[in-house]
Amino acid sequence: MEWADVFHNITSRHDFKAMHDFLEKEYTTEIVYPDRKNIYQAFELTPFNNVKVVILGQDPYHGPNQAHGLAFSVQPHAKFPPSLRNMYQELETDIGCKRQSPHLQDWAREGVLLLNTVLTVRKGEAHSHKDIGWETFTNEIIKAVSDHLENVVFILWGKPAQQKIKLIDTAKHLIIKSPHPSPLSAYRGFFGSKPYSKANEYLQAHGIEPVNWCESKGS
Repeated sequence: MEWADVFHNITSRHDFKAMHDFLEKEYTTEIVYPDRKNIYQAFELTPFNNVKVVILGQDPYHGPNQAHGLAFSVQPHAKFPPSLRNMYQELETDIGCKRQSPHLQDWAREGVLLLNTVLTVRKGEAHSHKDIGWETFTNEIIKAVSDHLENVVFILWGKPAQQKIKLIDTAKHLIIKSPHPSPLSAYRGFFGSKPYSKANEYLQAHGIEPVNWCESKGS
């Protein structure tokens, strides 16, 4: 199965015309992130059958030169967002990686689906594209990964992400959950949760190549 098949199955069961009309107007009259060409970058960089890990975010960063279609990732020369800085701090504590770039394309190519539950946002207005239809689409993406793949690690940080557990078959996948890495909650249990090593231990136990969370050359 490929993403094209998954997308076809979703669009055959749901009508996204109102969402598409809304987005057409938004991209014409407002500044919207990410660029249109990058809305589906998570799927372009992580083929369906390569998905090993799903990390769920909420909606894209709403500042300039940040969002490019991968949850938590920003463009290579952007300033580090606080949540990503905390993710890297935990990564260094957990497995000793010290990453320099805020760009997570290498994770995506490793099989980490960096999926926001809402894929677009208006400049400077967090959650401005909430409830236009993206949640229906991304819920179906989560279900498709759960239904058609096996032994995927779902990393769910914070309550909104953890509400998606009901979409996942926990008998054949691993759920890793903790507080969100944002500065508001990271000290309530995100730090010390070891999501990266836990994910790799599970993958290796099921005969799957672990994720290289460390910075790869050219990323």
